[in-house]
Amino acid sequence: MTNKYENPLCKRYASETMQFIFSDDNKFATWRKLWVALAESQQELGLPISDAQINEMKAYITDINCDTAAALERETRHDVMAHIKAYGKQCPQAAPIIHLGATSCYVGDNTDIILQRSALRFVKRLLINVISKLYDFAEKHKALSCLAYTHFQAAQPTTLGKRATLWIQDLLFDLEHIDFALNRLKLLGCKGTTGTGASFLALFDGNHEKVKRLEQMIAEKMDFDSVYPISGQTYSRKIDYCTLSVLSGIAQSAYKFSNDIRLLAHTKELDEPFESTQVGSSAMAYKRNPMRSERIASLARYVMVDALNPAFTAASQWLERTLDDSANKRISIPEAFLAVDAILSLILNIAEGIVVYPKIIEKHLTDELPFMATENILMYCVKKGGDRQKLHERVRIHSMEAIKKIKQDGGENDLIERVLSDATFNLTADEILKIMKAEQFTGGAKEQTEEFLTEVKKILDSNRELLGMEVEITC
Repeated sequence: MTNKYENPLCKRYASETMQFIFSDDNKFATWRKLWVALAESQQELGLPISDAQINEMKAYITDINCDTAAALERETRHDVMAHIKAYGKQCPQAAPIIHLGATSCYVGDNTDIILQRSALRFVKRLLINVISKLYDFAEKHKALSCLAYTHFQAAQPTTLGKRATLWIQDLLFDLEHIDFALNRLKLLGCKGTTGTGASFLALFDGNHEKVKRLEQMIAEKMDFDSVYPISGQTYSRKIDYCTLSVLSGIAQSAYKFSNDIRLLAHTKELDEPFESTQVGSSAMAYKRNPMRSERIASLARYVMVDALNPAFTAASQWLERTLDDSANKRISIPEAFLAVDAILSLILNIAEGIVVYPKIIEKHLTDELPFMATENILMYCVKKGGDRQKLHERVRIHSMEAIKKIKQDGGENDLIERVLSDATFNLTADEILKIMKAEQFTGGAKEQTEEFLTEVKKILDSNRELLGMEVEITC
């Protein structure tokens, strides 16, 4: 119990890994790594910085005196300045050269980029594992005929595996979007207060090439290929929008998946995993609510709305920088990642344990198949010499009567019995059974699934090092 609000994303939903990425420990340690990278690069380019100073800084990268920094922030009202001073107290030799020539965004913005990259990589790993589990599901059920729906009304049959490929295809779009975002992420670098690099030019006596080299060296030390060539004090906030648009896309795919699971749970064709001691309702003990899918939908809505934050932030930046992005960024970006982490973990859990009920699926298909088979019946009878117009009229009459019996009387679909007893059609029971085989109505669903999964397998093989992930859903 606590008397303070605790973010449910951390307390209930997100993984320890994603929470660590956006933790204070990781953020402030990354600040210190950036300060070390700056000092090392400046030394290598000829500034009078000693090995002893750098070694002192390295010794305290993860040993962060957070209490001292917090006290200093209360005095200075400036988080970066507080941490510079706190780091200097631990590293008295290095204190004069910590943050030399830099502005706050050197550590703040570069760290934001680094954390986004780490988080995107983790999301990609989750996504690859989700796709893998849905691949297995689609492969297993590629030939299982089921009733397909348009407008949630019975339509032509498909297969359960083909339906799963629709989920996978959406997630593959998201995977492409992640790779695009990761490939275009660069460091801000060290361009100073207005992006001109003036302070560093002063340090290097106006040597522009050394300033450019300084940025490249820092990028390499932080495992980046390059820095953005142009910036104000901050990196363009459109980068944040690009990142959250990736997460919004995943949320959209997840929402669709979760709605499909909920609809099919309602029709009793499948269920998400349900533990033996799980309670579906505090009042109705018999219920088996699709709570994981409902949670996905709930969190996905949050992410989609949250993606508006960086859009407004990017649009409202003033000239070389303004600070009305700071508080928003601290909340909107980490929480979007925490929510997507939870969403993909839930999908992975569901995909691993979807329970399929083939008999219910068959029953629903059988209930609707007579109507779908009427065109095939008509064509079969015409080939036998029947009159197409007379046959069409008899099909219309029998269909209307069968629908009336179903909807008004609550009876079973007796259309086939009506057709068999009508001499106009001149059909035997064996002929009807042959016409009514469900696989004849699924078109190329099985073949499409097989062809599509062949391509998915190539993607999974190229990302095999990311496979084998396990998640735990704790509530």
